[in-house]
Amino acid sequence: MSITNQDVRHVAKLARLNLSAEEEQMFTEQLNAILQYAEKLNELDTDGVEPTTHVLPVSNVMREDVKRESLPLEKVMLNAPDEEDGQFKVPAVLE
Repeated sequence: MSITNQDVRHVAKLARLNLSAEEEQMFTEQLNAILQYAEKLNELDTDGVEPTTHVLPVSNVMREDVKRESLPLEKVMLNAPDEEDGQFKVPAVLE
């Protein structure tokens, strides 16, 4: 797979970038160099290697849900910039 100047122009247009002809050529060369480097991965012998989603054995470390007392309303409202009837009062966002 290789990148052409036309590919670079297309992506630049999508990104609303105005590139000069020299910049288009430079980015085309740089992107092709990156792809050539990534192609080296195809040379690796991956027979017998199981597909994984992560290179390290990671497991979920979530704790169990435990029911406990929450903060009293009075203490929560100490942080409220404005309060009305035990609820945070915020400026209206709709007309």
